[in-house]
Amino acid sequence: MQIEENFDIKKYTTYKIGGKVKKVFFPENQSEFVELLNKIDNYIVLGNCSNVLISSNGYNGNIILTTKLNMFEFRGLKVFASCGVKGPLLSQKAAEQGLSGFEFMIGFPGSIGGSIYMNAGAHGQSISDTLVQCCLYDKNAKEVVYKTKQEMNFGYRHSLLQDERYILLHAEFDLQKSPTEEIKALMDRNLEFRKNIQPSLAHPNAGSVFKNPENDSAGRLLDKAGVKAFDLPQAKVWDNHANFIINKGDATSEDILTLMVMMYNAVKKQYTIELTPEILFIGDKTKKEEELWNILCH
Repeated sequence: MQIEENFDIKKYTTYKIGGKVKKVFFPENQSEFVELLNKIDNYIVLGNCSNVLISSNGYNGNIILTTKLNMFEFRGLKVFASCGVKGPLLSQKAAEQGLSGFEFMIGFPGSIGGSIYMNAGAHGQSISDTLVQCCLYDKNAKEVVYKTKQEMNFGYRHSLLQDERYILLHAEFDLQKSPTEEIKALMDRNLEFRKNIQPSLAHPNAGSVFKNPENDSAGRLLDKAGVKAFDLPQAKVWDNHANFIINKGDATSEDILTLMVMMYNAVKKQYTIELTPEILFIGDKTKKEEELWNILCH
């Protein structure tokens, strides 16, 4: 297994932000992953680092990256996928098999593990729609367990994994047969929508900054609150969609958090609605970062 010390995580994140991590592990199969989880105590598991902001201060601990856990298999309508498989790849492979249900993932940079953790969704589809069961590592019992879709406590941008007791190893899905041209047409529409509304990773970003409040859109509220004008020297709110922050080149995690608080305050002042971050912030926070994050996690 590849193990890196004092590892510069920045290049692995879609934000292109993050300091040095004490130790980073790259397990290559499930048994290696489970053995590692049994052996070390304090760790953070990350997939494609697409929905996270890692402190520029770094992290004096262990991070396990699942990027090499990328096995998947089709058996009829069923799909089995390891936690590190990238969503767009699985979306394309399903389309080639004439299987529908993963079209929404074509524009997501995240891994299957991250998608299930967040119950990712778009365009009326979400990862929980097709999920049958998850193979998980139980941190308390230090053993491998299985949970059905019903036991995964799925909600809007929520799953059982957020309780931090379980880690996804692999998942089983049940898709539907559909004409390949219809699947590809839907994927093309999803990509076109994403291209018009959301920044590409040529502009480093971590996707939507805030979750949608119930029966409303965070992007709409932010837009009406005038946050598209928010522009710092190294980071700014995206011109085409107010719920995205882009790294202009050399932004720090503090820059991103500063903008997030400005956006949060603007909506709170105008609508008395307190938005909740969709982005996860991890690492060794500075005193200033701690203050900013505490405002956002009211």
